[in-house]
Amino acid sequence: MVIQSEAALEKCLIDKLTDSGYESIEITDYNDLKINFKTQLEKFNNVKLTDDEFERILIHLEGGTIFDKAKRLRDKYELRREDVTIYIDFFNKKDWCKNLFQVTNQVTMRKKYENRYDVTILINGLPLVQIELKRRGIELKKAFNQIKRYHLHSYKGLFQYIQIVVISNGVNTKYFANNSFRDLNYKLTFFWKDKNNKNISNLDDFVETFLERCHLSKMISKYMVLNETEKLLMILRAYQFYAVEAIVDQALNTNQNGYIWHTTGSGKTLTSFKVSQILSQEEKIDKVIFVVDRKDLDDQTTTEFNKFCNGAVDGTDNTYSLVQQLLGKVHPGEFENLIITTIQKLNRAVSRHEKVLSEIKDKKIILIFDECHRSQFGEMHKNITDYFTNLQYFGFTGTPIFAVNANNKRTTADIFGKLLHKYLIQNAINDNNVLGFSVEYFKLYKNKSERDLQVEGINTNELVESTDRLKTIAQYIVDNHNKKTYDREFNSIFAVSGIPILTKYYEIFKEIDHDLKIATIFSFGANEDLEEEDEHSRDKLERYISDYNGLFGTNFSTDTFGEYYKDVSRRSKDRKIDILLVVNMFLTGFDNKYLNTLYVDKNLRHHNLLQAYSRTNRILNEKKKHGNILCFRNLKDETDEAISLYSDENAPTNVLMKSYWEYVSDFKAVLPELFDITPDVNDVDDLSSEDKKKEFVQIFRELLRVLARLKTFTDFSFDNLGITQQKFEDYQSKYLDIYTDMRQVDGPEKISVLDDIDFEIELVRRDDINAAYILKLLKELDNTKPSFDKDKEFILNEMDKSYELKSKISLIEKFINENIPKIQDKDEFECHFEDYITKEKKNAVNSLIKEEKLNENVTKDIIAQYEFSEKIRNDLIKNSITERLGFIEKRSKVQAIKTKIVEIVDRFSW
Repeated sequence: MVIQSEAALEKCLIDKLTDSGYESIEITDYNDLKINFKTQLEKFNNVKLTDDEFERILIHLEGGTIFDKAKRLRDKYELRREDVTIYIDFFNKKDWCKNLFQVTNQVTMRKKYENRYDVTILINGLPLVQIELKRRGIELKKAFNQIKRYHLHSYKGLFQYIQIVVISNGVNTKYFANNSFRDLNYKLTFFWKDKNNKNISNLDDFVETFLERCHLSKMISKYMVLNETEKLLMILRAYQFYAVEAIVDQALNTNQNGYIWHTTGSGKTLTSFKVSQILSQEEKIDKVIFVVDRKDLDDQTTTEFNKFCNGAVDGTDNTYSLVQQLLGKVHPGEFENLIITTIQKLNRAVSRHEKVLSEIKDKKIILIFDECHRSQFGEMHKNITDYFTNLQYFGFTGTPIFAVNANNKRTTADIFGKLLHKYLIQNAINDNNVLGFSVEYFKLYKNKSERDLQVEGINTNELVESTDRLKTIAQYIVDNHNKKTYDREFNSIFAVSGIPILTKYYEIFKEIDHDLKIATIFSFGANEDLEEEDEHSRDKLERYISDYNGLFGTNFSTDTFGEYYKDVSRRSKDRKIDILLVVNMFLTGFDNKYLNTLYVDKNLRHHNLLQAYSRTNRILNEKKKHGNILCFRNLKDETDEAISLYSDENAPTNVLMKSYWEYVSDFKAVLPELFDITPDVNDVDDLSSEDKKKEFVQIFRELLRVLARLKTFTDFSFDNLGITQQKFEDYQSKYLDIYTDMRQVDGPEKISVLDDIDFEIELVRRDDINAAYILKLLKELDNTKPSFDKDKEFILNEMDKSYELKSKISLIEKFINENIPKIQDKDEFECHFEDYITKEKKNAVNSLIKEEKLNENVTKDIIAQYEFSEKIRNDLIKNSITERLGFIEKRSKVQAIKTKIVEIVDRFSW
């Protein structure tokens, strides 16, 4: 059987596009591209341009980033002539079918190197879609890597107007938004689908659907978003497209409501923004109101919306402001018809200001409800929907309420009517849009079978709340947290059943030895039932907020609870908090891509369970393979039931990750392949050809991928794998050497079979980027080389990726600047470095003593003791303070000094 060549695939693609209405044109180089662009621009705008006028247009189109050019594409150009000013359009974003469509291939471009692009789609003469092909049987990511090389080597000028990139090997085809080299991410490449979420992966079918002229132009005009905050182009996934289309069709052509069921974490905010944006610009619609449930989500959603159109949406601070917005008296501009508010404020507006709002009562209003399962089942919803007479409302949810989990109340369908589109958790996991879950069930008794996933029966409050049980769990978390979070590259939430247990856990964590940063937040009631000598929950939270203030240098209290909530959210997302201890808060609607672990000591069911688990499953990088769920309650049946409810009957095997021993088997299945090609680690050096090196890299890469999953299990040990840790790391060093050698090739572009290999460098950084690695790089640093600045930047960037090395960046940067030029003999490097660290540490300690007015001898003894035992006694810190302070002031100062001592020791530990 003859395998279809890349050239044959390319010819078939062009023929297919030509048959569907594209004009085929021959463009060999950049000069041809400009000539064709002038002709098409004149035709599109029905105008004749002089050479000087066209040159002015080209100058206008030059400069700026890909993001800047995307904005320019969508604007008009004001062309001034002697007697008149005319406006030049580059793209028709309203009547998208009226654009001019061409296709060409093998355009030769040169910047640093020469490249020939496979297939380019031109719209109005501008290259807006690039298609990169690989022959059948070749890994699709090679086409993606080729696009990245184009960015480095040859993309320039008009080619920076590319909006969409398509990659295909004939049988698999994906698309993604074009961005700068550093912002391209293979995880953000998507399959196109039909309405039932079936992939349209064959190139022939993809041409008929996605690349159909009107649809392609529609995607560019309506379904791309320019993220103003991050300066990125974004394009909707297929399921987002169908959801928006379904709501828009329902809103414009019927009076019926509806809801979208898209699993948690699949990009609901982007979908809801696009729906709101499109509907707010429709003449038939007077107002679009995006309704969220709580103040925290109001802030979060406003921030997310403003990413997509900076300043377009203002969260309403009070009811009066909302009334003014509803009446159209504030917030002028393109999005004046779009409002974001909470259901509580909207309810107050229609209840207290019904007469003032009477002028819009009968106007066409669209309500878009965020997370429609949450609070759309009570009086507020009824008040709002009863007030407006010409109202339609649509909801988004990842976990609808069905009859089985409605608790004798109304279901999502009862409230919102028709299900307009669904995209379930197994769809999202299969598409790599969210992660699956690795669920472990904590076994208190070690003599239970390894296969027994059931936690011992816990039926009484006495046992659940027993101090021994809670201490055992807390110690278990402390002992295993680094393993679960890749040495705190990620962080966690600990969900417990109530404030009494939360309080006990919090005090236990304060008693046991660890250096984890633990924070907590919970709501308190104004009139709680208190037994004799019990402490009010507000007083407890006040104490915990005081600890938080000491840890982070803040000044919050329960009087500023809202600001405290925002700060906790921000610091969690910034990885400043290792464990966030909660009862219910942050278990829904909280998106933190660095959160990978959920500890659970509470009973969860149905949508509450899946919502909580889903805090951990946001896609980030190669290390974050799945969300870690550690259950300290018997939730096995509830987990299976919830996943089955929100997917299909086979869901538990699709959504949950395999067991530890299954991954061990996967590792052992690949290991013999490594030993077959390289029985000994030194045999890697004797691999005679690039093809053999490629084979070695692909085998070892697969071992790394399995190992990344294994390392998150508490049972992990190299003893189970058939290879020692030392031997594996020796092979890993050879793997990294091959990668480094490939990256250091200078001169003309080298064609190498290794160029297209997807090296999994992210997976080895946990072991690779440590103090010893940085010291090795520093020793090799040479300020006489032209690459010195670049090498220095590399070292600092690598440190920034490591949780443990971040605090040392400024220290190392100063060492490089002040000491590297003085070191003539590399054999003396260690002496220079040790002298530098000793001197800087001494200066830091003396500064602490001076600034805090401490007793020098006592303070130095405290630091020495902490370096030895990692323990700090509060009574010794109190003895070191020479000032006369009040009790509260002294307690706060003790905490601040403790934090500074820990920071100093950590910073100067090498």
